[in-house]
Amino acid sequence: MKISIIIPVLNEQKNSENIIKHLRENANKENIKEIIFVDGGSIDKTVEVITKYPEVILIKSERGRAIQMNSGAKKASGDILYFLHCDSFPPKHFDTFMIQSVLKGYSSGCFKMKFDSNHIVLKISEWFTKFNSKSCRGGDQSLFVTKKVFQNLKGFNEDFVIYEDNEFIFRLYKETKFTVIQKNIITSSRRYRENGFFKLQFHFMIIHVLYRLKIFNQTQIVTYYKRNII
Repeated sequence: MKISIIIPVLNEQKNSENIIKHLRENANKENIKEIIFVDGGSIDKTVEVITKYPEVILIKSERGRAIQMNSGAKKASGDILYFLHCDSFPPKHFDTFMIQSVLKGYSSGCFKMKFDSNHIVLKISEWFTKFNSKSCRGGDQSLFVTKKVFQNLKGFNEDFVIYEDNEFIFRLYKETKFTVIQKNIITSSRRYRENGFFKLQFHFMIIHVLYRLKIFNQTQIVTYYKRNII
């Protein structure tokens, strides 16, 4: 059983190199079929950095996380698709944990999360990610899914410019056996530092609650996001 790692990027030259090195050091290469970066039109040195590593596949696509992740999935040839943000660093032996979970019958799942900050807002937020509830999910926790299930569910909804991870995860909870691996993926707090810890957490909560209550549609989420979040 092999894993295809899919990482959408846009102007991420520093983080792209960091995640490549991290994946090299924390996985058994025998379990990794390929690492696929999907660039959405970077204007910095992201592409130059990625192409330094011959074992990494770089493809280009139209900008948009859902579009980029679907493009990567089409290229992937592994049995398990692992969608990863380039500033989220999975635990050592993450590949083994995912394969073991699939063999136990879990066709989708993620890791619990820890931020690279000890701010109280983030400590509370990350604590909830250990629970196996779709209300506690998000793209920063990464996501693995068998290729067969991904294809059956027709992948990410490309109409979603924002919240595309959650929309797909909600479908996975409905259609599959989902697991939360109790190992920490370390993710960046940079968006919280840029927007303000309390402010960003509040706006994320509003988006999450109003979408779950079917008060917000995608257009309203995008409008709210652009108005309140950098």
